[in-house]
Amino acid sequence: MTAFVGVADMVTWIAEHGAEQIMAEMADTIEADFRRWESFDKSERVANHTPFGVIELMPISDPDLYAFKYVNGHPFNPVRGFQTVTAFGVLADVHNGYPVFLAEMTMLTALRTAATSAMVARKLARPDSEVMAMIGAGSQAEFQALAFRAVLGISRLRVFDVDEAASAKLLRNLAPFGFDVTVCASASEAVSGADIVTTCTADKAVAQVLTDADVAPGMHINTIGGDCPGKTELDPRILERGPVFVEYAPQTRVEGEIQNVAPDFPVTEFWRVLNGLDDGRTSPAQITIFDSVGFAIEDFSALRHLRSSVAGTELSREIDLVAAPEDPKDLFGFTTVPVPVA
Repeated sequence: MTAFVGVADMVTWIAEHGAEQIMAEMADTIEADFRRWESFDKSERVANHTPFGVIELMPISDPDLYAFKYVNGHPFNPVRGFQTVTAFGVLADVHNGYPVFLAEMTMLTALRTAATSAMVARKLARPDSEVMAMIGAGSQAEFQALAFRAVLGISRLRVFDVDEAASAKLLRNLAPFGFDVTVCASASEAVSGADIVTTCTADKAVAQVLTDADVAPGMHINTIGGDCPGKTELDPRILERGPVFVEYAPQTRVEGEIQNVAPDFPVTEFWRVLNGLDDGRTSPAQITIFDSVGFAIEDFSALRHLRSSVAGTELSREIDLVAAPEDPKDLFGFTTVPVPVA
């Protein structure tokens, strides 16, 4: 039998534990897995691109568990009544190949993305950071706000979105949480005076939602918008102004901000910073850039964290996912035995 966490179970889990607490704890889980980076068998995600969007599989494994996530990115979905991103994920036992855990990951991905952003920022942002600018107020925005408050204590937000309804949605959703939110008329206005800038836009285009002129000394820039070849958010000149940190360089060079610069443009994989092999931030005035595209190790961590949290509770149920013939070599015989009706 395979343990399963569905949509209703996920909603209950988040409600019971609180998104901030979950993301603070998940940030620690993700950091622990990044620190053992070299123990993982890694590869770029497998992406199928269509005129409508992209569908991806994100695989990874360590010596005991294999994980993959199915995820889509369809930027025009909301106008058709669909979400931009949906996902589900699996953990499997590498010793026999059996799936041991299956979970919805639309909400879990939102949690893990924000937890990763905050985990990286606590190493790269200035320790005295107080204000975060958010360019893009879509589905990920509230999670980013809560994660940065949980991990870095950031409660002052400056927000811009080309869709005024998105900004209104963010204000409505964050109102019960006590944030100080300023809705701005432009991206430049939003980033003025910000210590941390998070870009989170969905349009699959080579855009410059943050310009070089907008960037001030000491900023930490967190680029997390839905990534794919041909989609960027930063003025390429920004990448020259400070060290660029990535998750897995082979994937980021295809999908991230650095696809707009030379193939040998220098970047630092963030696991090296955590393990003391490379520097992170080296001065208060330095500009740091996290060119995040989302990597499978984060999904592995999120699934592992969720599985541990719900084990033995009513939020984890068993489903009959794998055929189990009495004779492992007689699968056909198993198909001829009537299954008892309850």
